[in-house]
Amino acid sequence: MSGASSDDGAAFRRETEQVVNEIAQGLRTLDAGVAWFSGLAPARRQEVLREVGGYAMQAHITSADGRAGVARSGVKPTANPSVMICMDPPRYGFAGLPSAEHIKAFRVLVSAFAVGDTRRRETYCRGTCGHSWHNLPTAPEPT
Repeated sequence: MSGASSDDGAAFRRETEQVVNEIAQGLRTLDAGVAWFSGLAPARRQEVLREVGGYAMQAHITSADGRAGVARSGVKPTANPSVMICMDPPRYGFAGLPSAEHIKAFRVLVSAFAVGDTRRRETYCRGTCGHSWHNLPTAPEPT
């Protein structure tokens, strides 16, 4: 049987988690994250969009977070991913968008996640957080 092993999938999920959280915490620019995302195969891009959608749900992003994220993302507010994230409640399913929209979807989704996750780090997790992804080193590893 050929294909990626489950170890490869776990390593890719860890890499995705690292990249997205570095963007959310200002340790990596959105443009650098987009460059990483753009270098992925289409199937991997869909995996990332599903994974980041899960992060956004865990951060309990709101439509207000979505609007703030769209403003940060550089994507037009009328683009499909922008409309989806600004709904109340926000809609997910970004991996199901046409592949031509995946980069816009990544920009919007990661930006909205950054807004919601920052709010949670500053309220619920302030001073008591044990989440490893909320406690990244101040300088990212070279990539």
